[in-house]
Amino acid sequence: MTRRGTGIAFIAISAFLISTKYISAAIFGSGVSSWSQDLFDGMLTYVGYTLNIFSVLSLLVGILYIVWGEYEELKLNRSTNK
Repeated sequence: MTRRGTGIAFIAISAFLISTKYISAAIFGSGVSSWSQDLFDGMLTYVGYTLNIFSVLSLLVGILYIVWGEYEELKLNRSTNK
């Protein structure tokens, strides 16, 4: 797998983790008879910040891999053009 492909995979993992947070909060509150914004915010707090942390880390790693892949491609193109 190329560095760009790895970067895209990490960004996809980041999107999966952030959606998992919201799905977990919705599942946690599935037995509630009435919904409100404050209730859902409380459920998100109950889920915690771990998924946020791992999602941001995965996003940053993905971006770094994409930049690294683009840098290597640029360096390769410059060396072949000389």
